[in-house]
Amino acid sequence: MEYFRKYLGAPQEGGQPSGAETVERLVDRVQSSTLLDDRRDAVRALKAMSKKFRLEVGTQGMDILTKTLETDRGDAEITGYALDALCNILSNEPLDDDEEEMQENVPDDLGNQFTEIFIKKTENVPTLLSLLEEYDFHIRWPTVRLLTILLTNKGKDLQEIILVSPMGVSKLMDLLSDSREIIRNDALLLLIQLTKNNANLQKIVAFENAFERLFDVIAEEGDSDGGIVVEDCLILLLNLLKNNASNQNFFRESSFIQRLSPFFNLKSDQQASQPGWSAQKVTNIHKMLQLVRTLVSPNSPQQQMSACQRSMFQCGLLQQLCTILMASGVPADVLTETINTVAEVIRGNPQNQEYFASVMAPSNPPRPAIVVLLMSMVNEKQPFTLRCAVLYCFQSFLYRNEIGQSQIVQTLLPTSSDANTISAGQLLCGGLFSSDCLSNWFAAVALLHAIMENPTQKEQLLRVQLATSLGSPPVSLLQQCCNILSQEDAMYADGGKIQTRVGLLMLMCGWMSSCPIVVAHFLTNTANIPFLITQVSASESDENETLVQGLCSFLLGICVLDNDDQNETFNRASLRQIIEKRIGLESFSDKLTQIPKNESYTKAAKKPNFTYKHPSEVVFDFEFTRIFKSLEFDILNTVSPNANAAEQKQKIANLQEHEKVVNQYKELIQEQDTQLKSVTQEVEQLRYQNSTSTAQLSELREQVQQLKDQNALLKAQKGSQGASSDTKKDDNLRNLQEELEKLKLNVTDKDTAIEKLKGELTVSEAKVLAYQTAGEEDKENNPSEVAVLQATVNRIKCDLQEAQHAVSERDAEVSRLTTLHNEAQKQIEYLNQTKNEASSHAAGGDEGALQEEVQKLSSEKSALQERLTKANEENLKLIDKVNKAQEETKKVAKEKSEVADELDNLKKEQEDLLVLLADQDTKIDTYKTRLKNLGEQVEEDDDDDLGDDDDLDEDDD
Repeated sequence: MEYFRKYLGAPQEGGQPSGAETVERLVDRVQSSTLLDDRRDAVRALKAMSKKFRLEVGTQGMDILTKTLETDRGDAEITGYALDALCNILSNEPLDDDEEEMQENVPDDLGNQFTEIFIKKTENVPTLLSLLEEYDFHIRWPTVRLLTILLTNKGKDLQEIILVSPMGVSKLMDLLSDSREIIRNDALLLLIQLTKNNANLQKIVAFENAFERLFDVIAEEGDSDGGIVVEDCLILLLNLLKNNASNQNFFRESSFIQRLSPFFNLKSDQQASQPGWSAQKVTNIHKMLQLVRTLVSPNSPQQQMSACQRSMFQCGLLQQLCTILMASGVPADVLTETINTVAEVIRGNPQNQEYFASVMAPSNPPRPAIVVLLMSMVNEKQPFTLRCAVLYCFQSFLYRNEIGQSQIVQTLLPTSSDANTISAGQLLCGGLFSSDCLSNWFAAVALLHAIMENPTQKEQLLRVQLATSLGSPPVSLLQQCCNILSQEDAMYADGGKIQTRVGLLMLMCGWMSSCPIVVAHFLTNTANIPFLITQVSASESDENETLVQGLCSFLLGICVLDNDDQNETFNRASLRQIIEKRIGLESFSDKLTQIPKNESYTKAAKKPNFTYKHPSEVVFDFEFTRIFKSLEFDILNTVSPNANAAEQKQKIANLQEHEKVVNQYKELIQEQDTQLKSVTQEVEQLRYQNSTSTAQLSELREQVQQLKDQNALLKAQKGSQGASSDTKKDDNLRNLQEELEKLKLNVTDKDTAIEKLKGELTVSEAKVLAYQTAGEEDKENNPSEVAVLQATVNRIKCDLQEAQHAVSERDAEVSRLTTLHNEAQKQIEYLNQTKNEASSHAAGGDEGALQEEVQKLSSEKSALQERLTKANEENLKLIDKVNKAQEETKKVAKEKSEVADELDNLKKEQEDLLVLLADQDTKIDTYKTRLKNLGEQVEEDDDDDLGDDDDLDEDDD
């Protein structure tokens, strides 16, 4: 309260002033005070009140605080107070109890409202971005916090502003190189907010070397064993890569996939010494696995996904993931995510699938990793998400992998292998006929993928014989599936059995589709068709029964579609008649079309990986939905080949055509969007180049106008020469003298510029020499600064040589014009002498000789004018050269300022070295003084140089 007492004075008779009155007085003090100390104290008081009185400070003082950032930027303390106050005003963070009581009537979105007001002034955000250039902690850190708050409140608006700000993203990226961890960590949070759902900013951040810097930070923090900073880096990486094909290509082409491998190096000795994984390490591993899955997502373009899969195999990342897969002590959620990641790394890639088939679990005896995973899948005691992950991994292993499908089906056939060895086929059969409905569904879907789009393996699967009980003959796997479906307890049990029935029906539909041999085998049992007819013709009771009836309709339609007409009882024509009489074509079509309308079907058809959270959500499989889509129309057309079917065909054809057109337009829109983004970036670059060119053009126009004025002046002087020959000679002489004076002045200016360049060169060489004498250790730590300084010195030398060359050319031009001047002076003296002689012979002089002399002088005058014109042209060329030299000098000065900034930063980081150098200079001065006192001669080069400079100044005067 000392600040309040200082500015408010004694309270009024009514008591203490209110918060609004206090804020008003403080704001008035900031506006009216002329002393910086008074303004600083007033801003400090506003900062202290900005939490409890957000509304008052925001409405009355936000503009003043923003203006303070511009007017008092040179004072770090007052700038920091203003930034902290703005952070408190714009933030929506929860308040303490006391603060909430003070702000009972304040709206919840007050920070959003103030943010909207703040960003409406176009200069505010660029001001904040410019403050990031300040190295002072009390300015840079609150600026980062304030930008993060603005992005949190109004993300899209701030993204657009920063996107069009020159070097805005570069300034934010430079924060990651800050040696102070708190600024670097808050910069990560700022960039996370900045890159959310904005592909353009994601690309710019990625091309600002973000990947390299983030991986360096992750390595410094300890990779997977790091803290929350590693998690923030991974979140930012996910923002840059997710749904951004351009950044994914850049990530892969820049060999950053290889840098993912060290993250998954789990040392066995450390794991043995630790009782378990920390929560932060589990989170870090999860984020990194999500990063890998982003690169190989099935939703990505096929070519890009395959390239990433190849890179992951070549760099050993797949091997490391498989090691984690078979390791002991891995948390269940990490293991689940690892299985999903391995699934997407091997999906559709023959090389990766072959390697995965060769992975062995470290058990006794060793077992294939596929068998160990299937054991977990059919075990009802395992977590549900883990079982779903195993099924997805098994599906990805079999996806477009005929060799893998053959290997799985072979384990179902009778072999002479060891009876004690558990095979994948045994596990799948055990799960298929287990009492657990989820195991039934998982095993049925796994078998479906083992024969998907592979007629050979569908026929091989018919050879599988099962022994149902002792003394009973074996039955085929297909007939056993039909028997389970027809059992009364499976049909009318509780709702959980729906997964058993749906799983078996999906298996049978996929097995029989496009394979007449399997259909014929199914029709040999005369009880199968009546069972399907009974199921389809039954009245609907609930949603589950509707699904079963729809799947039975689909299976019955496959029997008609792929019927080879070898079975006389159930050939294609007889089946049509049975459907028409017993079910009805309309009822059959309605029940078949109910399947795509189901919510579970729609969810399963979106993507191949499982997103189920609860066992009750498990109904359909992604690959089955593809089969259904491809056969639905053909079945309807085959079962009811009439006008209605033709109309249905036309409708479906129209829908398919419409869908194709829509997909084409979607692709076209995506391409146009990509082109539009690239064109937008090019337009921005062209605008910047246009503005630069416009400025240069205006300068050139000014120079051209000056030259035109000079030319007009010369023409006027030339026209005035017709008055008299003497006047012309005098004017020409005067013009030559003026040109000589101008050239002398230009030479003097150029000499001055050369002296300045020499001085800058001397200073730079001295800095290089001082830095080189600083010690070999500092050179090794900062080699880039030495290289920059040396390059600058070399550049200044080159510019100095060019300037000296230009001066030598100017000196030659001056000497030539001086010669012309002397010749003209002699011509004038000769003319005066001739005039005197003519006047002495006024009575009887020879007028003819005088006329010849006048003509001779006229010809000499015209020749002199031509020389003068050429001299002007050469002078203009020389002016252009001088202008170019001045532009180069400006560039050198700019680069010099950049070098000076770098040297300043180096000085701040090497204060100890500067102290030692200062002590050394002091000792040198002391030794010089002692030598003078002892009578020794000491060379004073600096004094001599100063004396020379004084002499030059006197000459200039």
